[in-house]
Amino acid sequence: MELISQKMRTLAPEMDPLRLGCGWKKEDLAKPQIIIESTSGDSHPGSGHLPILVEEVRKGVFDAGGFGARYACTDICDGESQGTDGINFSLASREMIANMIEIHANATPFDGGVYISSCDKGMPGNLIGMARVNIPSIVVTGGTMSAGPELLTLEQLGMYSAQYERGEIDEARLNWAKENACPSCGACSFIGTASTMQIMAEAMGLSLPGSALLPATSPDLLKYAYRAGQRAVELAKEGIRPSDIVTMDSLENAIMVHAAISGSTNTLLHLPAIAREYGLTIDGDTFDRLHRGAHYLLNLRPAGQWPAEFFYYAGGVPAIMEEIRDVLHLDAKTVTGKTLGENLDELKANGFYEGCAKWLEEANKKYGINITKEDIIRPFDNAIGTDGSIAVLKGNLAPEGAVIKHTACPREMYTALLYARPFDSEEECLDAVLHGRINKGDAVFIRYEGPQGSGMPEMFYTSEAISSDKELGRSIALITDGRFSGASTGPVIGHCSPEAQAGGPIALVEEGDLIELDVFARKLNIVGIKGEKKTPEEVDAELEKRRAAWVPKERKYKSGVLRLFSELAASPMKGAYLDYSRFGK
Repeated sequence: MELISQKMRTLAPEMDPLRLGCGWKKEDLAKPQIIIESTSGDSHPGSGHLPILVEEVRKGVFDAGGFGARYACTDICDGESQGTDGINFSLASREMIANMIEIHANATPFDGGVYISSCDKGMPGNLIGMARVNIPSIVVTGGTMSAGPELLTLEQLGMYSAQYERGEIDEARLNWAKENACPSCGACSFIGTASTMQIMAEAMGLSLPGSALLPATSPDLLKYAYRAGQRAVELAKEGIRPSDIVTMDSLENAIMVHAAISGSTNTLLHLPAIAREYGLTIDGDTFDRLHRGAHYLLNLRPAGQWPAEFFYYAGGVPAIMEEIRDVLHLDAKTVTGKTLGENLDELKANGFYEGCAKWLEEANKKYGINITKEDIIRPFDNAIGTDGSIAVLKGNLAPEGAVIKHTACPREMYTALLYARPFDSEEECLDAVLHGRINKGDAVFIRYEGPQGSGMPEMFYTSEAISSDKELGRSIALITDGRFSGASTGPVIGHCSPEAQAGGPIALVEEGDLIELDVFARKLNIVGIKGEKKTPEEVDAELEKRRAAWVPKERKYKSGVLRLFSELAASPMKGAYLDYSRFGK
């Protein structure tokens, strides 16, 4: 099979001299050409260490007879952007990363690819770009950072900050948390969006088995990176493409793993967008269907007890998959060239789990604890929960759906009748929460924060302020057309669709409307007006009156990337991808 890179050398006579001028050797020109795409950069701990992995991959490519070319499109850090307008660029950056990968890999054709990333938008951006390019490829995930003293992890900073604002801790304690929450490179050490999407890459069959979410400082991660480089050359010769691997079966496998780990709600933005690039359709209903009755097993933060570095020590994605093996599509193809079932059997035979157990022994000594694998990943028959971890709620408030991570929600808030308190920005809402203007029994709304409104930022500080308040965290709901950090806990409902900027019902809510929340029945409805219960017909009539008087808000962004994103973004429940059919609308 003639490689595409070699065909291009005959079509473009300038290619060889330009590459030689870049430092390539003459003998490199005829080798299989592998693009090594990463989010390397000094932007945050999840990308700062990736150059090390890039070089390991490059060694693997070279030793397998290929040549690796390094490309990068650095991602941004949601954590560094929280609480500022910078967070509005976060979701849009996913699309821009995918766009740059598409440009990099198509402007100069390659025979194969390796995609290296760690974090919230870098991971899905690379997975979307990988799908668009669709050359034989493999994913290397950048792993997770270590926990700090007292097993401190970054998602606890929101709690410390809210406690400081309320005068419950002093500035010295807050500064201690700031200085110790990120002791190493890697993704934040909890099952947030970054960790979840690393796990999703392996669960879809796009990473080497057992390689997702290792500690970023682990020597095993370097070995996986090297082997991934070798495998990329093999894939190029075998002609196995991502589209041969990502099918409805592999996506369903990923969603079942998502249920077992209590994964981030942001996955409902990312997997549908990834699937769409393969011509496949998954949506909130797909997640809701597969989560129902699914066993939730992973005892890691934010919903559980332990930092994310313990995931690998307990056996990682393979250990999760072994526990839910009976519900997986074991004949799904993977990047190894073998099926998922074959991969799992091979890991059991080659001592993978024994190696993980040794790392757990070391971690117990390091942190002065004594936990077992079963403390981290529960056996299937001793699950933390048996109804998955997310629910998609629908009703006259969210006709297209809204998402709640019920494993992180107090049980007493599963059913509630609440009084609406709408705010048109997070800043207004947060101020009301922190200064005691929100009461038990309120349904707090933050709207005009969807993708067409302000870019769909995370409502992290508001959710943390609520969940860290012992009274409010068990007596109110926070509902938004924006989204939440994967670290968010409490009675928080996001992705409310259609969004306010698009004229969704959330834009029509007024002070004192009665809101029905029923997680068991998957309902989210306006059931009363101005504090008085009404029939569905009466509510519909009132909403029609309000809609007739409703005027869209002026667009927040008049130019630049966020103008583009806000004009073209699809509904949150469809993945908020750039929908080019919206041009001119």
